[in-house]
Amino acid sequence: MFETMIEAVLGFVRDNRDWAFWIALVFALGETVAFVSILIPSTAILIGVGALVATGELSLFPIWAGASIGAVLGSFLSYGLGRYYGESVMQLWPLRNHPELIDKGRNAFRRWGSMAVLIGHFFGPLRAVVFVMAGFSRMPPMVYAPVNVLGCLAWAYVTPTFGEVAGHLIGWIWRALGY
Repeated sequence: MFETMIEAVLGFVRDNRDWAFWIALVFALGETVAFVSILIPSTAILIGVGALVATGELSLFPIWAGASIGAVLGSFLSYGLGRYYGESVMQLWPLRNHPELIDKGRNAFRRWGSMAVLIGHFFGPLRAVVFVMAGFSRMPPMVYAPVNVLGCLAWAYVTPTFGEVAGHLIGWIWRALGY
């Protein structure tokens, strides 16, 4: 199922380059919204879009800009869910079935404080949970916002760039093998 979705989205982006910004925005938003992030393969899509950058079919800037904006919007939405709906959010699927994710989120905040938000951007299963936990733990918005935005900007650059580098590497290997 995910493989078909990834192929369809990457094919659409390849054929409709002007949509790259919006595709990156939507999938980064989905990746950072609690409960939505487990339903869509956003990271794989953003890495795949980065591989299209390696082929010269796309520019990195609109992908980075779209993914940055989407990640900021989604992570603030998740923060708001935790802040305003607190314990009731923790009782929703899948968190109610995976209390260890809640425990990992709480432990991350105890150990790293606001740096957990920055680090959380780079840990797939914990990503959206960290933002909910930041709100739930009543992290002040003025502490959360700058660290979160920095994390969003970094994640939105690193994720497609990983795909771009991998794409260049694969291209180099293919050329070295004579293909």
